[in-house]
Amino acid sequence: MGRIGDAARVAVAEQALEAYSELEAAGKHAFFARLLDGFNADPDDVRRAFAAYDADPSAETLVPLFNAVEPPRQTLLRRLNTARDATLKLVNMRADLLAAIRDDPTLRPLDADFAHLFASWFNRGFLRIERINWSSPAEVLEKIMDYESVHPMKGWDDLRRRLDPADRRFYAFFHPATGNEPLIFVEVALTRDIPAEIAPILNAPRGAEAEDATIAVFYSINNTLAGLKGVSFGNFLIKQVVAELAADLPTL
Repeated sequence: MGRIGDAARVAVAEQALEAYSELEAAGKHAFFARLLDGFNADPDDVRRAFAAYDADPSAETLVPLFNAVEPPRQTLLRRLNTARDATLKLVNMRADLLAAIRDDPTLRPLDADFAHLFASWFNRGFLRIERINWSSPAEVLEKIMDYESVHPMKGWDDLRRRLDPADRRFYAFFHPATGNEPLIFVEVALTRDIPAEIAPILNAPRGAEAEDATIAVFYSINNTLAGLKGVSFGNFLIKQVVAELAADLPTL
């Protein structure tokens, strides 16, 4: 991929991701093993770069060391990410890898490459917060129902009870490269009192209007994509929601 033009490189990346998607579990395992064994950092380059840095520790010798220790497979993954809709496909690829690691822990170093890249690609600065309501796109609402695992929803009526009332708030993080795929979402109930248990929040008739509430109960938070395991969203989302609620409802 290194000697071809940009358009051809994108086409090759798309073909590679399409070919990967057609693999069975055994084929995916073989692909991961090839990435691990065939696209590793060159030990001789690492030794030379380290020797140069050890002899003269400086920014000038540190950069070549950084370059030497980075496995070429990270460059390959970056190039695959140039394909259309590639980011979500690579997230799903990592989910496959995590499943494969359960049977073959020797693949674990490869996961460090995915985690390293995703930490940058899914940096907080790229995330977009949205309030989810009954008017949100149906595709998003369906995904919310599918991904809710803390307090599963029983259908559209159950979802509406969590979105529509004035004393309910629902927020999610999205990423520009993953479209309408929520990465994490949080459900909030606005009340006058701290509930002793969750059942009244889920089942009881609605109480105060939002403007009368003094308590915000964060009763469910869900990460949605297995391939983003270890990428921290929750703390950022909660802080952002707290700030938005405080601005909208000063009585909280």
